Amino acid sequence: MKKVLAILLIVCMSAMLLAGCGGKNAGGGDTIKIGVFEPSSGDNGAGGKQEVLGIQFAHSQVNTVEIGGKTYKIELQIVDNESSTDKAPSAAQTLVSGGCNLVLGSYGSGVSIAASDVFGKAGIPVIGISCTNPQVTLGNEHYFRICYLDPFQGTVLANYAVDEYSAKTAYILTKLGDDYSVGLGNYFKEAFESLGGTVVEETFPPDNSDFTAYLTNAVKANADVIFAPTSTEAASLIIEQAHAQGITMPLLAGDTWDSSVILDAAKGSDLTIAVSTFFDEGDESAAGSKFVKDFKAWLNANPDKKANNGGNDIVAAVSALGYDAYMLAIEAIKAAGSADSAAILKALPGTTYTGVTGDIAFDANGDAIRNVAFIKSVNTADGAWQFEAIQSVK
Repeated sequence: MKKVLAILLIVCMSAMLLAGCGGKNAGGGDTIKIGVFEPSSGDNGAGGKQEVLGIQFAHSQVNTVEIGGKTYKIELQIVDNESSTDKAPSAAQTLVSGGCNLVLGSYGSGVSIAASDVFGKAGIPVIGISCTNPQVTLGNEHYFRICYLDPFQGTVLANYAVDEYSAKTAYILTKLGDDYSVGLGNYFKEAFESLGGTVVEETFPPDNSDFTAYLTNAVKANADVIFAPTSTEAASLIIEQAHAQGITMPLLAGDTWDSSVILDAAKGSDLTIAVSTFFDEGDESAAGSKFVKDFKAWLNANPDKKANNGGNDIVAAVSALGYDAYMLAIEAIKAAGSADSAAILKALPGTTYTGVTGDIAFDANGDAIRNVAFIKSVNTADGAWQFEAIQSVK
């Protein structure tokens, strides 16, 4: 397996790295540092904050780990990658220089890809949380992730468009230069066309705020659905302008739209909006329901944390994923029996964890083995999510 082949080389390289670069217990003394590489500003700031909340909640529950009879304190070091592929490498370097033993993140595939080499050269393992583009783990030995991938997500959504809406024509709108947006759009296109559908597609430039012409083109194309895998910032504008134009066709999107931003934008409209995601707040499993109850209590006791969740206690799927990623990291440290970054990297391929989002195990490429996604829709009357289906691929 390719994730194992380079371990020996990485271990040897790590021995030559400075302490801040992960070769030893970079945190120093009795402390292990977990870096949190997430956006708290920019296009994906809202989602990034919610992902961080899941990590922080997990840390509030488990903030020490026993290794060889010694108790190590877990410390979080959080940086803002600003949702920017230009700023991502410097944010990653901050974590490297800060002596992080391993890193979690990021919300946003583009920033994960842009920062990957910084972590790789330092010998620091990274656990991606909701970065769904295949390029994140492809061709490297240090990046893992716990979410499903865009080829799967795109196929799930294409199947849902056909199954639920009998869609024959889909209008796809993606952001130019955005790895996540363009990638997921392409995977949806491939799957939808394989099901006999017709696709009309357009891209919009960065910093675009007027989507009226694109929505008009979707109507002119007689589309049955609009698929718009965008940031929450663009999504809120699309929703508001679609409502103003009287758009009647369903709006579909991927995991980035699973946000309170979407609920706020859609409340009071007559739009149909459905998204694929990793977790549903209404999960009735023992682990899922306990997580929701405890996370809500924690949010409501922390005004600043609640503000970062959009001012409410709605549980975003990325918060559940962030929680699982942190707990998986703790399991990897235990399996390594060491705070050493190289040892943790060596242990990660075989680390498993049953989390609130399901069973987590890695394939040979370091990707999570997932085969279902949750589909949720917006109840526009009260601005809340409602469960629709657990969707797999045909």
